[in-house]
Amino acid sequence: MNIMNKLTLRHLWENKRRTIVTIVGTIISVAMIMAVATLAVSFMDMMKRYTIANDGEWHVQYKQVDENQVDIIMEDDNTESVILSREKGFALLENDQSDRKPYLHIKEYSPEVFEYFSLELVKGRLPASENEIVLSTEVVEKGKVDYQLGDQLSLDVGQRVMDDEEAGMMTLGQYDSLQMGEITEKLHHTSRETYTVVGFIAPPTWVPSWSPAFSSIVYLDKSMVTTESPVNASVVLKKVNRSIYENASELADKMKMENPDEGVSFHSELLRYYGFTNNDRLANTLYSLSAIIMSVIMVGSVALIYNSFAISVSERSRHLGMLSSVGATKKQKRNSVFFEGAVIGAISIPIGLVAGVLGIGVTFLLLNSFIDVDDVLGMNQELKTVVTPISILIAVLVSSVTIFISTYMPARKASKVTAIDAIRQSADIKLTRKGVKTSPIVRKLFGMEAEIGLKNLKRNKRKYQITVFSLVISIVLFLVVSFFTTSLEKGLELSQGGYDYDIQAYVWGSDQENIDSMYVAMNGMEDVTTVNRVTEMQLASMVEREFLSEPLQEMVSNNKDHLEDGKYRYNVNMVALNEENMETYVTENGIDINSLTSSEGIQAILVDTIRYQDYETGVFVETKSVQTNVGEEFQLYFDDWDNEKKDYLGDMTIAAITDKAPMGVYTGNTGEITVVVTDDVLSTMLEKEERINWNTYFYLNSSDPVKTHEELQELSGNMGIYNVYQSRQRDEQMILFLSVFIYGFITLITVISIANIFNTISTSIALRKREFAMLQSVGMTPKSFTKMINFESIFYGIKSLLYGLPISIAIMYAIWRSMMYTFHYRFELPWVDLLIVVIAVFLIVSAAMLYSISKVRKENIIETLKQENI
Repeated sequence: MNIMNKLTLRHLWENKRRTIVTIVGTIISVAMIMAVATLAVSFMDMMKRYTIANDGEWHVQYKQVDENQVDIIMEDDNTESVILSREKGFALLENDQSDRKPYLHIKEYSPEVFEYFSLELVKGRLPASENEIVLSTEVVEKGKVDYQLGDQLSLDVGQRVMDDEEAGMMTLGQYDSLQMGEITEKLHHTSRETYTVVGFIAPPTWVPSWSPAFSSIVYLDKSMVTTESPVNASVVLKKVNRSIYENASELADKMKMENPDEGVSFHSELLRYYGFTNNDRLANTLYSLSAIIMSVIMVGSVALIYNSFAISVSERSRHLGMLSSVGATKKQKRNSVFFEGAVIGAISIPIGLVAGVLGIGVTFLLLNSFIDVDDVLGMNQELKTVVTPISILIAVLVSSVTIFISTYMPARKASKVTAIDAIRQSADIKLTRKGVKTSPIVRKLFGMEAEIGLKNLKRNKRKYQITVFSLVISIVLFLVVSFFTTSLEKGLELSQGGYDYDIQAYVWGSDQENIDSMYVAMNGMEDVTTVNRVTEMQLASMVEREFLSEPLQEMVSNNKDHLEDGKYRYNVNMVALNEENMETYVTENGIDINSLTSSEGIQAILVDTIRYQDYETGVFVETKSVQTNVGEEFQLYFDDWDNEKKDYLGDMTIAAITDKAPMGVYTGNTGEITVVVTDDVLSTMLEKEERINWNTYFYLNSSDPVKTHEELQELSGNMGIYNVYQSRQRDEQMILFLSVFIYGFITLITVISIANIFNTISTSIALRKREFAMLQSVGMTPKSFTKMINFESIFYGIKSLLYGLPISIAIMYAIWRSMMYTFHYRFELPWVDLLIVVIAVFLIVSAAMLYSISKVRKENIIETLKQENI
């Protein structure tokens, strides 16, 4: 070890407090990087396990392949295993006591399905030949059919079909609800099959609760595959990488598939958690967002460590000047700082890695102890801390690069320190009149203490800049991560189906006359929490071009043939709510109910926001359906298509505008206006025009949707029921679980930011102890001293906000632009977060200053003036 390194170690040892502060700051930074990496890996691992548990482990599926094509798939170098499957059909269960599930759904699988899909054998054995079958335990438990091991089943197996005079013959599958009412279903193309019951399995997780059939599996192997009887081949790959889509396309060409686009599908949800997607727009969104957020983390980490080294070099300037006076070269002084960084890194990186993993591990342990993840988040997987060599390597590399960047500028500065500059302290302290000049307004408005405080900041410009830089980074970190979270949730909201209910019930035929009594009956059901009765009718309105939505403005600009006499025809979806539902709706949206009833005529609430996915680009869009204001009027028409004319019905006045539709109402169509009116308006419209078609829907939320579904079927046979509970629940669970991780990250960023500010300010104050002792020695009172410090805090806050807010807004805009690859919605500033930041900056700076000053006040003036190390 050379003499410079020995002197550096001695200096670190003599300045223990500053060294400890630097090490702690670096440990926090490394721990943050490792925690983020561990969070990401653990989250992806849990989502993989969850997806596999629910949908099976496979990566790519080739549909309707024959025996030769199966051979090509199996012989592929990257194929680990192939699960063969084929639909056999449905059979009516004899003596079935379940009105909801009269069928047995029979599907053929190769034995590999039990290895890669979450199928639990409850008793018996797996099928080993084509005439053997395993049944779901629900057949006995819910269907009350007394099947035993060894029973022989003779079944008429066919396809479920619905024969509708208008729609024609429609094939139904396992995921389609039981069709009842005026249009019923039947089995078509049946054949007699005989099976021996060899086992019972737990109900498969991928079968929805509303399926009208119990599951069963029969044996299938490659020898049973022919050109006339093709199968679906679900492939488990040896290596999952970005070439999966290209390789699948090449394999499809090799198999000479007629339509690869329809014949090849991917397990997109599982592949997403491997980090791969074939959606270029989604990939661009993910990559750009990842780059932005990782850059923010890097900058935050650099700031945290850089502050410590910058203050260190500032404090060591006299020491480096003395070394320069006895012959130390620029290279030796620069390497002295790099060596200091290496020592700090050697101590901090291992501790930081362990601290990051332990922090996430303890968090997961507490969550698993205090909450049931399956009940709260709907996921049948525990939170597990997963650490991979890649995540450790990334954390070490990022931390090392961060420490190097943090030491580079201070090292360059150290190499330029001369003996004269160090003795005069000219680099950090400005003693010229121009350097410390302040505006006379400051003294007149705030007093002498404010002027002295501002002069102190200007005189110690380097330390002042470091503190402001730290505050700016903290502001940017919090606002950017918060905006990132909001943007991610917005994207998830747009990508979901928009379902805010569990069950939709549609009434037709004679039961239309019993709507009110059915509404009362639904409200009286034990598990029903909310019932929204919606009556919809379709009208039309001719809208001036200036009021059109942005997409329509662009469309008519390119092709004016869409306009009639300068106006565009809008569909008007008029939604009528009964008195109870209307009161709830206007209360939730902060609308005065009197605005709908105080004036005569057609008074309506406009839902002006639509959300939809552009079918050409795949972009999720949020925009205004029409650009208008409260008080504007729209002429309503009834389209008389038979006579090719429009019948005028009256003027509709916009009494209020909101972006939230009533529960169950879909507002995702361009060229359509959705308005909400009272039942009285509905009656008025029907009196004016009897030809208007209208439909009534019930949208229900329930604590037990399956039970409520059964009760609705018993309530009326002429009711169409659509249960969306399971699919909506999974979407909401995804958002909720993702929010847990993201808000945890925001909490971590907030804590890091506060620690950063305290670290910087406390170190800066500690380095100024001699300055404060000098002020006290010439007569500054404690009151004036406190006032001076308060003004310094205000100056710090104002300066950091002047820089931090514009930078944050710029990065937020960049994130919004990244989201535009996949989603389209208006850019809006998070005003609440901005207000929180403004208040928090002044509170945190003041707290840090007061905390540091409370320790300085305990120092002896004489001893402090003589003190060299901190």
